Parts: sequence; structure tokens; C-alpha cells
Amino acid sequence: MFGLFKSDPNKKRRKQHASLQEQAMHAQRNGDMRKFAELTSQAEALWAEIEASEKKTG
Repeated sequence: MFGLFKSDPNKKRRKQHASLQEQAMHAQRNGDMRKFAELTSQAEALWAEIEASEKKTG
């Protein structure tokens, strides 16, 4: 019953992941491949965390 009021921790992570992907896209369009690679790497690591968390919670 009280699970209704709990916030989903993955919701914040998914929003952060989307933001990283958007920043990476803008870096790529501006020709900054180094920053694009860095942001993409961070986004992939965050996505791995999200998947692991979702597997753990079921």
C-alpha cells in the first residue's frame, strides 16, 4: 500500500541518461569527438547501472 508513495530511483537515472545522450549528440554535431566519446561512455555506464538495478528489483 505504501509502495505507491515511493519514488522510483531509476526514474532519476533514466532522466540523467537521456541528458547525457543529448549532450553527446550536441558535442558530435559541433565536431567535438573527444567530448562525444566521454559523454557516450558515461551514458553507457549509467545504462548498465539502470539495467542491473532493474534486474535486482525484478
